Amino acid sequence: MYLIQTSAVVTLLISLFFTLCSAQAIPLYSNDIPNSIPGTDQETATKDPNGIKLSKVRNPTLTPYLPKSDKPTSAVIICPGGGYTILAWDHEGVNPAQQFQAGGVAAFILKYRLPSDVTMKDKSIGPVQDAQQAIKLVRSRAKEFNVDPHRIGLMGFSAGGHLASTAGTHFNKSYINNSEGTSLRPDFLALIYPVISFTNPRLTHVGSRDFLLGANATDEQKYEFSNELHITQETPRTFLAHAADDSTVPVGNSIKWFNKLMKYKTPASMHIYERGGHGFGMKNPTSKDDWFAMLLNWMEAAKLRTCNLSFPFNQG
Repeated sequence: MYLIQTSAVVTLLISLFFTLCSAQAIPLYSNDIPNSIPGTDQETATKDPNGIKLSKVRNPTLTPYLPKSDKPTSAVIICPGGGYTILAWDHEGVNPAQQFQAGGVAAFILKYRLPSDVTMKDKSIGPVQDAQQAIKLVRSRAKEFNVDPHRIGLMGFSAGGHLASTAGTHFNKSYINNSEGTSLRPDFLALIYPVISFTNPRLTHVGSRDFLLGANATDEQKYEFSNELHITQETPRTFLAHAADDSTVPVGNSIKWFNKLMKYKTPASMHIYERGGHGFGMKNPTSKDDWFAMLLNWMEAAKLRTCNLSFPFNQG
């Protein structure tokens, strides 16, 4: 009984620690939301064994998880996945944000708009507008957040990985008002079982593509958002993690991205699990390999993380 009570107290204290160290959600836009159709907010939150899932998002926000540090830290903007229909808020948002915070990295969970003809004039660009605005907001308020404006990355899971890879390949085209000329290029990417290709029928996750572009998308639209086709020598260095047996988003998406980066001699690291399927989140239960620890090590080796804080608890 004592052990159970102690465990409960530790869990409560950890939860309280992260709550106190986390700011409230920040509206992504200070004025009108671009490309938006006015209407009633119908955002819905549901809960399953993996935590909260959000749907019908029309008002984007950024939720910071800031570590205590006496010097500017690196920052990661997290894009949860969900096939562009929902956001796996806890599983692929809060969980990595808390671990980044514990590891001395500032994390910001992006609640991006989910594509809808009801809420957006052009649903295909709504998510990337929000990703660019998130980069702009964090970079322009870097001093306030105590982050290094030259070490701001994007992480994305599944369809969130498609969004992060879009921001990582389309940064020379501003989808938002950027009269200040703030750089919209992420300094690095972390893509976890990402959707990448919209043109290769063997690789495409049709659901993500159709929810973003519509079932009748043109070849030009599919090309525009098939992100492996837009990699250049300017594309940010990337960390990738995927499972070889992923039947939802084939591992070939990550492999294509990695191989294209190699063509341009862009630094990259990729970890492919033998098993694990899709959507394993922070911990692949089929393996003792810890992709998140590998990511932090990769960041440190690339001088993208210099604050060496240890985790306050064992992830298990």
